[in-house]
Amino acid sequence: MIVSIVLAAGEGTRMKSSTPKVLHKIAGKPLVEYVIRSAKDAGSEKTVVIVGHKSDLVSKELENQDVVVRQQPISEDVPYGTGFAVMQALDCFKDDDVVVVLTGDTPLITSCTLEDFIQFFKKNDYEACVLTANLKDPTGYGRIIRKENSSIGKIVEEKDASDKEKAVQEVNSGIFAFKGSALRHALKYLETDNAQGELYLTDVIKILNEEGHRIGAYILKDANEMLGINSRIQLAHVEKLMRRRINDRHMMNGVSLLDPEITIIEDDVEIGNDTVIYPGAILSGKTKIGKNCLLYGNTRIKDSVIGDDVVLDNVLVEESRIHNHVKLGPYAHIRPNSEIHDHVKIGNFVEVKNASLGEGTKAGHLAYIGDAEVGKEVNIGCGTIFVNYNGLEKFHTEVGDHAFIGSNSNLVAPVEIEDYGYIAAGSTITKKVEEGQLSIERGKQKNIDNWSKRLGLMKDGGCQNE
Repeated sequence: MIVSIVLAAGEGTRMKSSTPKVLHKIAGKPLVEYVIRSAKDAGSEKTVVIVGHKSDLVSKELENQDVVVRQQPISEDVPYGTGFAVMQALDCFKDDDVVVVLTGDTPLITSCTLEDFIQFFKKNDYEACVLTANLKDPTGYGRIIRKENSSIGKIVEEKDASDKEKAVQEVNSGIFAFKGSALRHALKYLETDNAQGELYLTDVIKILNEEGHRIGAYILKDANEMLGINSRIQLAHVEKLMRRRINDRHMMNGVSLLDPEITIIEDDVEIGNDTVIYPGAILSGKTKIGKNCLLYGNTRIKDSVIGDDVVLDNVLVEESRIHNHVKLGPYAHIRPNSEIHDHVKIGNFVEVKNASLGEGTKAGHLAYIGDAEVGKEVNIGCGTIFVNYNGLEKFHTEVGDHAFIGSNSNLVAPVEIEDYGYIAAGSTITKKVEEGQLSIERGKQKNIDNWSKRLGLMKDGGCQNE
């Protein structure tokens, strides 16, 4: 069995945040979730996450991740360190298991790399193996010290390294593979005789080496995969790399991004081929976008399903479903729990909330459609308001097929407009309009002669200011 242990107990003081470090997000997902997913995709059959700082928050985030959570004791009397953290999972693996140890703040590590790393470990029958990288600037990383035969001798943390050791450019990624029996054995001999006074997992390599065990090293092809996050600056850097990876994936699958550098697509978003996305779009959450769509300008879509052949022009769509051949915008807002059916056209400054619009319905501009069921081929005129709230409760409006809602109308819920009902412009409707009826609700127009003259605005023959 392959067992992964993810170290996620650190506080991350340099983040200067009340949020645990591993719960900071890139591309819409906490750092630790990327690591967990990569481990599982690489074949891990059991994943153990070691939590410590604000463990309740981390544990809550991991409730649906199918992982084993182990709490690291928090006390001045414990030594801490990566070795101590791994000790919390001793009951989670057997002697003949392959144990992969990862850090929860390295979200760029891929399942492909981990799979290759594990296969390398197994093929060479190592007792331990280190994932390493060669860096031009190794500052901050533990150095890989090789023996004369090029095998791994030990790993030296930078704070404990000599000047000669600091000059070494091969570094420890913080990712290891062990035979369960070898790891369990070596953990018993860890000591705190180092600058931090902690139990280092890296010392397991030294112990096993001194006992003559076979220890290997697998060098990363892309050193970016080992990048850890300890500050907001590093968070932003890794976010940029992750977004580039996500955008490249979509372009490889047939999506056109006119400027990937300023197009933000979160990790779980799905996009159909031949969709074209213009600069400034933000696609987040569990959003799914179909084929042959056009997304213009600062369109933002969150947790929504968009069909095929949809045009979105500078719109905001939240937790809703847009069907096929729909045109939205510019500057429309589709709020949660809305469903827009095929061939609907919604124009500028139209807001839809908790409403369904039937096939072929049109709302050209300046309307609010809330808490409503609108049928097929309905025309909703400019300035129409679905009046759904009395200050205490929300009420529902129903509009049948082929209805015509004239401009500047108010539909005061609860109210029903049946099929082919017509509402005259400027009406405030509070009663049911039956099929085929024309409803007019206006005060009688009265024209008063000479009104401007009485106000002194007119001279004989014309306006005073002519």
